[in-house]
Amino acid sequence: MPNANEDSPTALSQVQRRAVSELLRVSPVADDLARRFQDAGFRLALVGGSVRDALLGRLGNDLDFTTDARPEDVLKIIRPWADSVWDVGIAFGTVGAQKDGRVGDDVQRFQIEVTTYRSEAYDRTSRKPEVSYGDSIEDDLVRRDFTVNAMAVALPEKEFIDPHGGLEDLAARILRTPGTPEESFSDDPLRMMRAARFAAQLDFEVAPDVVEAMTAMAERIGIVSAERVRDELNKLLLSAHPRKGLGLLVDTGLAAYVLPELPALRLESDEHHRHKDVYEHSLTVLDQAIDLEQDGPDLVLRLAALLHDIGKPRTRRFEGDGRVSFHHHEVVGAKMTKKRMTALKYSNDMVKDVSRLVELHLRFHGYGTGEWTDSAVRRYVRDGGPLLDRLHKLTRSDCTTRNKRKATALSRAYDGLEERIAQLQEQEELDAIRPDLDGNEIQKILGIGPGPVIGKAYAFLLDLRLENGPMEHDAAVAALKEWWAAQS
Repeated sequence: MPNANEDSPTALSQVQRRAVSELLRVSPVADDLARRFQDAGFRLALVGGSVRDALLGRLGNDLDFTTDARPEDVLKIIRPWADSVWDVGIAFGTVGAQKDGRVGDDVQRFQIEVTTYRSEAYDRTSRKPEVSYGDSIEDDLVRRDFTVNAMAVALPEKEFIDPHGGLEDLAARILRTPGTPEESFSDDPLRMMRAARFAAQLDFEVAPDVVEAMTAMAERIGIVSAERVRDELNKLLLSAHPRKGLGLLVDTGLAAYVLPELPALRLESDEHHRHKDVYEHSLTVLDQAIDLEQDGPDLVLRLAALLHDIGKPRTRRFEGDGRVSFHHHEVVGAKMTKKRMTALKYSNDMVKDVSRLVELHLRFHGYGTGEWTDSAVRRYVRDGGPLLDRLHKLTRSDCTTRNKRKATALSRAYDGLEERIAQLQEQEELDAIRPDLDGNEIQKILGIGPGPVIGKAYAFLLDLRLENGPMEHDAAVAALKEWWAAQS
């Protein structure tokens, strides 16, 4: 490892001390594996994000290694040693493994990836990287995305390898590329999104020449598959500072290709009509939603917060009294959300949940000062369904007014709504609202078999349940018979 000397900045000394501590923790596993490679005539080094995180004092149990051994040799070495091995990434030179190792008095589980020295690049018509193997770690490091990810620690001797000044960049909290940004982004355009993601994850600044290249080459992101773009966007959104990364995507023009609805929120101003900045509002709602998370990052909530107002540009109308309206922007926005998330290959369930939250995000504003009937509260709970807790968070986050009196009134109104929901849930089991008669009972009472009529009867009873609350069995039967008589 690099030795701190009298001339080293304090920041460098601190990251070096953290790295030593982190590497000592994982040494029993890492050194054991390295000696096996050494005995087989190969070299092994901890590399990339693992070294960066060790220097930041946040190394977990996911360890990335690089080696001069070809994938078939890696398999021969690692199979007898690991608890399990997978080779789904072997076409790209990567072998994965799991190994339980002792760390102090504990046994911890390590997820390991070993990748052969390589270089990869895109041609202008391909969505897949072309992989070729290299013979030196220096050649491998120069093809890495950023200097802070282009450091390695050769094992088991623990020699620190940093040909591109990654340690200094880490201490300065700046993202630069090992070679020119243009060469790096030509090799893999997804690295432009990674710059935004690492800025968001690590709270680093992006070097001006890197930002300039991202802006000039933004269109190149179009050759990257939707799945890779989606995964990178998710990592950015789940980071500690997503606003920072999203702002970079918008400012460089990358968002225009991967999430065009976001920069579209920067509505042009009109001297005669005023409305809040929808783009800044959406980022603030995202920040406030994150503050309300209780069990770690929630991708569904964060996506809904970011996208909740994307229907506004299409629905904006200038009214005669100087106001601006966005009628039904929640409905339009839900459709736009579904279309964009589908294009980015999100799962059907996630598309459904996020678009539903976008559709429902204005529903509370009909509550006003608390005049909703019990029936309206039941319908709110039913419409929210399993998303109700997220809907609570999204609705509260959507208040970004600087008017303290208005903000307090909205907060109190929502407090009141949640209290009423809790009271009704205690009385009526709102989470499982269903008609007072099930399908079998309906068939028996009406004397008919399965068919669309049963569905209509079920819907009638459900509406009755929502309107009036729980009914006695005899009253429900009487209501059903009365409805049935009116159908003939």
